[in-house]
Amino acid sequence: MKVLVLGGYGFIGADVIRACASAGFECVGLGRSVATGRRLLPGVDWIGADMARLVDAEEWRTLLHGVDAVVNAAGALQDGARDHLETIHHRAIVALVAAAEKAGVKRFIQISAPGADAGASTAFMRTKAMGDAAVRASSLDWVVFKPGLVIGRGAYGGTALLRMLAGSPMMTPLVHASARVQTVALDDVAAAVVAALKGEVPVRCDYDLAEEEPHTLREIVRSLRAQIGFAPARIEPDLPAWVAAPVSALADAAGWFGWRSPLRSTAMKVMGENVIADPAPWRAATGRALKSLDQTLAGLPGSAQERLFARAQLALPLMLVALAGFWIASGAIGLARINEAAALLPDIGRRTAERMVVAGGLVDIAIGVGLLLRPTSRAAAALSVVIAAVYLVMGGILAPHLWADPLGPYVKIIPAMTLGLALAIMLEER
Repeated sequence: MKVLVLGGYGFIGADVIRACASAGFECVGLGRSVATGRRLLPGVDWIGADMARLVDAEEWRTLLHGVDAVVNAAGALQDGARDHLETIHHRAIVALVAAAEKAGVKRFIQISAPGADAGASTAFMRTKAMGDAAVRASSLDWVVFKPGLVIGRGAYGGTALLRMLAGSPMMTPLVHASARVQTVALDDVAAAVVAALKGEVPVRCDYDLAEEEPHTLREIVRSLRAQIGFAPARIEPDLPAWVAAPVSALADAAGWFGWRSPLRSTAMKVMGENVIADPAPWRAATGRALKSLDQTLAGLPGSAQERLFARAQLALPLMLVALAGFWIASGAIGLARINEAAALLPDIGRRTAERMVVAGGLVDIAIGVGLLLRPTSRAAAALSVVIAAVYLVMGGILAPHLWADPLGPYVKIIPAMTLGLALAIMLEER
């Protein structure tokens, strides 16, 4: 069986491909970047495509050549610079289903979410429901899976949010602490997809994938904290929803700069409305229950790497904003005070000094803006290190006396270079 997996190097899609490959299927992954797919899953054929652009059945036709089954593990949490929910979750799926019917695809596995409904409170759930409806209306042998909160080795979306909270030092501040959530192990989701592809469960059915009993959000964060290896939090304040609103608003705004923060309003709203599923149909179809939260966490590593990730995710936004602010402020101050800045370079002539100040100020601002834009953030971080090194060398030649300045303008560049290097390392998305 040849299986096309949409969102193939995503959190769920990557494990689905691994499970399918282990089951003996020929796998083809679809994602925005072929290079990323090959790096993460080197033994897989990759198609580089943005589903937001695949809204016509004819555009899907060539991608389905020889494909026996499709698994849709693609999705986005919220509209932003890189994501348009209605297109990704609905229009692209309508076109894909039409193409799959004509191409002779036998099976279609749709990965949705509990609570996906036309009347849901979030665009994520409403558009997911529209895509689900398109799949159900098809003549294909379809299965719609609705996993609860998926927990695995990686961390994206809601799982990343919980890991961040679990990594909070000394305290765990929570909004919606009493919200009820059912989890599911990532490998259970992948195994369910393989079972559906093999025809081991009835098709043209919806199945919730979740553990038997729900937990409160606080209980899940406590369990994650213990699994990662952190001591229990000394303070666990229950925060009202309005406290999180400004944070979510900033995260939503960052989404239009290309950032996919787990603190966006959709994630907070979904958590607050409970993540509740019905595991009975899947248990009846397979004769077994899925792993509980404790069983899931028992199979995951709790090494220094996981602790570092949890803490780094808390620090990353602060580091990014601090460095971007440093470069933007540096450039703006230089441009606002060209005469004073040029006076620090008396040996090269007034006109040349002013031109250098203007050029440097514009470069500084460009680096700061580049850091704030997700597509250019990593390159801007690396460039900041190079430009800072150039400034130190040129400064040492043109104005060496500033090395002895009591305010240490040159010395203070070195920590900024170190921060830029750290961000260039940390800003790899997957």
